[in-house]
Parts: sequence; C-alpha cells; structure tokens
Amino acid sequence: MSVLKNKFSLVYIFASKNLAKKQKFMIKLYPENAAIQLEFDKVKNIVQEYCSTVLAKNKAANLRVHTKKEYIDNDLQQTAEFKNLLLHGQTLPNDFTLNIENEIKLLSIDGATLNEEAFLKIKQLSINLHNIFRWFDAEKQIAYPYLYHVLANIYDEKNIVQLIDDVLDEYGVVKDSASENLQKIRMSLYKKRNELRRVFERVLYKLSKAGYSADIEESFSNGRRVVAVFAEHKRYVKGILHGESDTKKTAFIEPEETIELNNEVYSLEGEERREILRVLKELTTQLKVYAPLLQMYLQATGDFDFIKAKAKFAISIKGELPNIVNNACLDIKQAYHPLLYLYNQSKEKITIPTTLKLDDKNRILVISGPNAGGKTVTMKTIGLNQLMMQSGLLVAVHPTSTMGIFKQLFIHIGDTQNLEFELSTYSSHLQHMKHFIENANGKTLFFIDELGSGSDPNLGGAFAEVIMEELCKKHAMGIVTTHYLNLKVMANHTPGILNGAMAFDEKSLQPLYQLTTGKPGSSYTFAIAQRIGLPQHLINRARKLVDDNHFTLDNLLNNTEKNLLQLNKEKKELQQLVKENEQLKKEMEWVLQKEKHKQQIELLKHQNKIAEEKIAYLKEMERKLKQITLDYKKSTNKDEVMKHLHSLLFKKNEKTVVNKLAKKTAATYQEINTALTIGSLVKIKKNYQVGELKEIRGKRAIVQIGQVPINVELADLISVKKLEKNT
Repeated sequence: MSVLKNKFSLVYIFASKNLAKKQKFMIKLYPENAAIQLEFDKVKNIVQEYCSTVLAKNKAANLRVHTKKEYIDNDLQQTAEFKNLLLHGQTLPNDFTLNIENEIKLLSIDGATLNEEAFLKIKQLSINLHNIFRWFDAEKQIAYPYLYHVLANIYDEKNIVQLIDDVLDEYGVVKDSASENLQKIRMSLYKKRNELRRVFERVLYKLSKAGYSADIEESFSNGRRVVAVFAEHKRYVKGILHGESDTKKTAFIEPEETIELNNEVYSLEGEERREILRVLKELTTQLKVYAPLLQMYLQATGDFDFIKAKAKFAISIKGELPNIVNNACLDIKQAYHPLLYLYNQSKEKITIPTTLKLDDKNRILVISGPNAGGKTVTMKTIGLNQLMMQSGLLVAVHPTSTMGIFKQLFIHIGDTQNLEFELSTYSSHLQHMKHFIENANGKTLFFIDELGSGSDPNLGGAFAEVIMEELCKKHAMGIVTTHYLNLKVMANHTPGILNGAMAFDEKSLQPLYQLTTGKPGSSYTFAIAQRIGLPQHLINRARKLVDDNHFTLDNLLNNTEKNLLQLNKEKKELQQLVKENEQLKKEMEWVLQKEKHKQQIELLKHQNKIAEEKIAYLKEMERKLKQITLDYKKSTNKDEVMKHLHSLLFKKNEKTVVNKLAKKTAATYQEINTALTIGSLVKIKKNYQVGELKEIRGKRAIVQIGQVPINVELADLISVKKLEKNT
C-alpha cells in the first residue's frame, strides 16, 4: 500500500512541477493592462462561457500567454484535434461536471470520513475516466495523439469503482453485505420493527374501538412510534405522553405495550448508524491511496472540458491553426478581429480581413490614412490574434498564414494622460516610448497608435522619427499608425520600415477597411472637409496656410491611393476573368472528355455486337456440325452427308449459290399459306432447300432433305407445293 501511495505521489508531484515550469515561459506585457487594451479579457470570457466545469472556467479565466513553442504547439494541436472531432460529429465521453476538489482533499486527510454522496461522486468521476480510456482505442490514439496526451501520466484504475460498489448501492445506501455485523444488526432491526408494528396495530385497534384515537391515529416523536388520542381521553391510555397538538385537542402517547420494543428498535438504530460510520471510515482509508490519482482524474476532466470550450470558440470565429515558427515574424493572411467578426455576424455584416507580412527585411509597418479608417482595428486584430495563438487558441486567420513567437508585447494605444503624476498626454507618450526603446529586442512585438501625437507636429514628428529608427535598430517588430508626412517619407527610404495605407472611398467618404502595403496613405483632410459641406472659402484659406510642398505631397498621396484602388479593382476584375476562363476551360475539357468517352462506349458496343454475332455464328456452326455427325452415323448415304458438310464448311460462292438455289426453287415450288403438318412439303427460308416435314418438336422440326434429316427451327419453315410442268 505504501509503495502504491508513493507512486501516486511522485506522479502528482511531477505534474505539479510541470505546471510550475510552464508558468515560467510567459510573455512580458507592457503596460500591465496591455491584454485588456487588446480585449484579450473579452476572449477569455467567451471561452469561459463554453466551459462546463469549475476547473475549465478557472483555466479560461487565467489563460496564460506562452513563449515556449513546445507548449504552444501542444495546446494548439489539442484544440485543432477537438475542433475536427466536433466538426465530424464525434463526442468525447467527458460528462463529469461536478467540482469535488474538497472531497478529494478530505480523502487525503488522516482520520477523515467521507459521506455516501461524496463516494458516489468519486465513483462517477472514475467511471467518466474509464469511459474516456475506452473511447481512446488504438485507432483514435493515432487520430488524436495530442488529446490522448492528456492521459499521459494517469491510468484506468478499476479498483476504485469496485471498492465503492462493495459498500454502496446505486442510490448511495450502505449495503447489508458491507459488513457481517451490519447484516446482523439490520436483520435484528427488521424483526423488531415487525414485532413493534404488530403490537402497535393491536393497541391502535383497541383504542379506535374504544373511541379514544383521533383522526391522525399514529405519528412519530423523537423517532419513537406514538398514538394520537383525543386530549380528554389521554388519562385512560397507559403510556408516556410525548406532547400535544397546537390546539391542545390531540395528545401523542407512546403506548405502554410498545415502550420496551421502541427502546430496542432505538438501540439497534444507533448500532446501525455507528456500524455504517465505521464502514464508511474504512472505505475512506482504502481509497486514500488513490487520492493523487483521483486529483489527476479531476484535472483531466477539466482539461478536456477546457479544450472543448476552446474548440467551440474556434468554430464560432472560423479559427484555424497557422504555421508556427520559433522566430520573430508575421505572415498573416485574411486575418479577422475575432470579436468584431462575432459582432458583425450577429448584425449580418461583412468583416473585411487584413493581410500583412513582417520579416527581417520589413520589420516595422507604418500605417497612414484617414481617421476611422481602420488603422487601430488593424493593430488590434494582429495583436489580439498573436496573444490568442501564444495562449493555445486557434486564430481567425487563413491556415496558410505563418506566425512567429514573441517574448515581449508592448502596446501604446489611445490617450494615456496620467493625472496621478500630472503628466500631459505627450509626456505620458514619451514615458511609454522610453520603456519601448530601453527594453525592446528582436523578440519584441509592439503597437504604437499615432506616434508623436500630442505635441508640435514638427517637433513631435522629429521625435517620432528618432523613436522609430531606434526600434528598428533594436530589431523589434511592430506596427505604427500616423498622420505625419515625415514618417511616411522616412518609411519610404529607411531599410526595415514599410509604408501601408487604409483604403478610403473619397466619393462616398466611407472607409473601406482594407490595408494595402508598399504605399503611404492620405489623410483626406480637405476632401473630407469639402464633402461634409465646410464653407469653401475656409477650405481655401486653410490650403494657403499649408506649406506648398506639404499640400502637394498629400495631394500626390491622395491621387496615388485612388490610382492604386483603381488598379486593385482592375486586378480583381482581371483575376475574375482569368478564373472564369479557367472554369470555361475546365468545362470544355470535361465536355470533350465526355464526348470522347461516349465515342469509346459506342465503339465498344459495336465491337461487342460483332463479337456477339461471331459467338452466335460459332454456336450455330457447332450445333450444325453435331447434327451432321449424328446424321452421318445414322445415314446409309454417307456421300450426301459429306456434301452437306462440305457446303457448310466451304462457302466461297455462298451468295451466288444461294441466289441460284432460290431461283431454282422458285421455278419448281410455290409458297402456300397453310399450316405446317407432318408429311407436307416445306422450304427452309435461309437456304431455300425443300424437304418433307417428318416431325415437330416444340419450336423445332425434323425435315428430310434427300437422305439427310435436318433439325431446324419451326419458324424458319414455310409450306410449299410443287408446280406442274407446262406441256
């Protein structure tokens, strides 16, 4: 027993150490509420709603963002496997949802005793794990290896259920067979209760006959059987008064005849309770050794429930498993902001996906464009999906995407004015940038919204350039949004920095929420002012106040973006035409293939018909040769038979001969429309030979032609008569 206990303890300690080791490899977030700014807490709440167990809900609430690829791969693969399992309509039999951590802890305490309900819960947990082990047959272990890994350090212990079944029935009542002493006590108790019932019924009958008993007749007081009598007759009933009703009209008396029996029953019930407690304590001691294993059982049920919740969330956001690499890079294709996708889906709106690529060549993306054009949403889309991926959640991207692993994630979005330390918006902004510069490295992913804002545009823009250069030198990777033209120009000529723009429809003044990389975007300042109806003279005055080069550059960006949108539109149209052309090509190939197949079928049919005709001919020839053989044996004129055989085998001039024979027969015999009878003259239609009908056998007939009898089909014969010669 001690060896088994040590074994379970070692396994449990190993699992605990493994969990502690995992907690070391966590991403560093700045600021502390970075995950909240990226709305990662909302994602955790949704996953939590899909959970059924307390353990799974706790895991969802405390979802950790890992930096070790081994842990990330394992969690992602488990979620992907469960997602496939759900999509294929399969069900993992993990039905246990009770939280029995306290019961399992109590099981480990020396001298503790669990009650019947606790044992039933432990039994349910054990059966649940037994069903899971059975579900993972050899085929499913291969199909779902990462899910099966949840059971790596545990095994199916059938003795737990057996020990409980030996003591408790299915309703949680201790069985008579749980101990010999309990069986004896219950047997005695059964006999005494029957004896008490018989005596009590006699007393009750006597009191009822005397008119002393009330309508209630009998009741129980402090576990003892009493009779209800009218209060005015209580002095006539011998026994112990246990009390009266609220109205004082009824008295409850334990009859004198049943007092001793009640005492004996009460005593036996006490013995029964003590024996049940002893049995349960003994069962607790027997199961104590399995406490660590049961804790791992409970953990496994929570793990499976948590993985299932992640899989359900993945299905709701069209989550996929991208290619995960252990270096800092992002090659995101068709990424959705999961929360925005769910919201738009509920409103039946379309969500525009984002595609971008950051690598060693282009580490920083500078996104420009008008306000409310989707710059911040794009940043949050990338940031939230990154946190989700590194926490083991499938992400709303195309499965061909590639995502790297980062050890740090810095974010600066929105107004961060610090009133507590009396810092202005720009001072707070610089304080954050100071942390970025001092701590950024090649494993850092950062997001900065409106870099350099909050100060004089020229001075703020200059500082923004310096900050971006420094982050680029530190090989950090990230996204910056800005309206500053100098940053757009800088991104255009600085290695490692890439321009990007959010598309905007100037005519409708509606953002398109599409990110295009390689070109900066215009802020559409004057276009928006003009479209919303700002007085033209104010717009003209504003234009005069703007530096000519500045205005020219913004106008150039505006025109470039419009041209780029037009090119993208034409590109999509061209791609659609190419796609349609490919479809037409496939359809044409299919039609040609179908026609070719049809021709092949017709050719085969023709060949089969010729083959069938040949087979029919050969069968007919075989039949005729057999008939000739029989005729040869029977006939006395062998030469006539041989001539017939020769004519059958050698048909060089068959057509000519047949034609001549037809003319000869027509000149000698005339066809008549009479029934075929034995002895009549008949002509064979195929070869125009005439003979005497000797015998009819069903559908066939025997015709005597000269000395040779021939077996032919009856349908091939026609009656004839010999023509008289003209004199």
